Amino acid sequence: QVQLVESGGGLVQAGGSLRLSCAASGSIFSLNAMGWYRQAPGKQRELVAYITTRSNTIYAESVKGRFTISRDNAKNTVYLQMNSLRPEDTAVYYCNEVDSSRYLPWGQGTQVTVSS
Repeated sequence: QVQLVESGGGLVQAGGSLRLSCAASGSIFSLNAMGWYRQAPGKQRELVAYITTRSNTIYAESVKGRFTISRDNAKNTVYLQMNSLRPEDTAVYYCNEVDSSRYLPWGQGTQVTVSS
């Protein structure tokens, strides 16, 4: 079964940057649109960015212009470059399919904490 492993999170000051990675154990990335999600304490999980098989990208308004999603199908990896981070970006970040009917088992996520 495909496993997703997120990494790259950490503690950063407001205005700082982080680059998240999501590696899959199987070669599924090239076949489907993949997204980055986040879940803050007490809030529902939300989709913040996704990338199609043709590398078209879509962003939530809250991160547009600050985050960049990319993919490397040869490495079965999706990235999220996060710049100009804000305290409200604090959350656990996950990657998964965009189509909820094809969700893979959720990984452990990677914690991003932005201090003010």
